[in-house]
Amino acid sequence: MGEDRERKARVAVIPARGGSKRIPHKNIRMFAGKPIIAHSIEVARASGLFDRVIVSTDSPQIAGVARQWGAEVPFMRPAELSDDHTQTDAVFLHALEWLAHAGAEYEYACLIYPTAPFLTKESLSRGLEALRDSDATSAFSVAMFPFPIQRALRIGDDGYLDMFYPEHRLTRSQDLPDAYHDAGQFYWVRVARYEVERSCYAHALPIVLPRKSVQDIDTIQDWEYAEAMWRATKGAS
Repeated sequence: MGEDRERKARVAVIPARGGSKRIPHKNIRMFAGKPIIAHSIEVARASGLFDRVIVSTDSPQIAGVARQWGAEVPFMRPAELSDDHTQTDAVFLHALEWLAHAGAEYEYACLIYPTAPFLTKESLSRGLEALRDSDATSAFSVAMFPFPIQRALRIGDDGYLDMFYPEHRLTRSQDLPDAYHDAGQFYWVRVARYEVERSCYAHALPIVLPRKSVQDIDTIQDWEYAEAMWRATKGAS
């Protein structure tokens, strides 16, 4: 019975607005034979970690696709939270607050991106376990940069190359600390603390993923690269 109560205390929220400009209809564009959002919905449902899998969207078309693949769409996201400048935390908090007002409060919640076809049940489970075994507010997916960021270059206004960190020009790569970036897959939060701190980056634990399972999808080139990764790792046509 205790495990049943814990299981019912978890919700997945998938944010999927309809106004993508660089990749039109990105969140429901076909990827490996199904709308890309379906990959996130299916993994979340199959994980057994969630009592509910909810999609937050402003688009009736996305809502329809989400429901077809087994997600709930209990509300439509307001326009003021659906533009290019809306932060992920604002969307996540809105969903949790809407659910609380509807009488559904959760101990843990996980925001899952709709364009994360390489998401796995195992990484979601690792995230929840890490959060539960800690005093952290959140735990989210990260991957290591393939090259030391301290050796990064930029192109100046004069067209010449310059280093971001010139003090490391002669530092050996192996002497520089590893750096990580947000993998853009999922964010677990301890809801009560998250609603106070209001940031997934506050007191956050890293869930390190292999680079081969991470690809941010913001442009058509990103999309094509993700499709090539899928074919190479999954054997999909």
